Amino acid sequence: MYPADLVKPMREDLTSIGFQELHTVEDVEKAMELKGTTLVVVNSVCGCAAANARPGARISLQNAKKPDNLVTVFAGVDKEATEKARDMMVPFPPSSPSMALFKDGELVHMLERHHIEGRPADMIAENLIGAYNEFC
Repeated sequence: MYPADLVKPMREDLTSIGFQELHTVEDVEKAMELKGTTLVVVNSVCGCAAANARPGARISLQNAKKPDNLVTVFAGVDKEATEKARDMMVPFPPSSPSMALFKDGELVHMLERHHIEGRPADMIAENLIGAYNEFC
């Protein structure tokens, strides 16, 4: 587990723009029952990838079409919630950070760590926007 003070600003990067934090398995299950589209961001401390993942998610939300629901779990902090969210992202292997778009509970688009790491926030946002334009 990471210290609360360390992850607080990383959590706030997403909660300040409307993401709801999911801390328990029950939170994740309820979020996956929501109608419409749901973006799930697996947040992470990893500076090499997460540093651009969070800004990429923020930039993507400037698009006309965007998900109905925004939720996040924090890898290394909310262990059970993260595991449950990752279970719903199968067949993709667990990775942090990662982002998944669900439509009525069905996985329709996935950004794994290797799609995020080494890419600028604008490129990450473009990938997400393409998915929003198709599924939202």
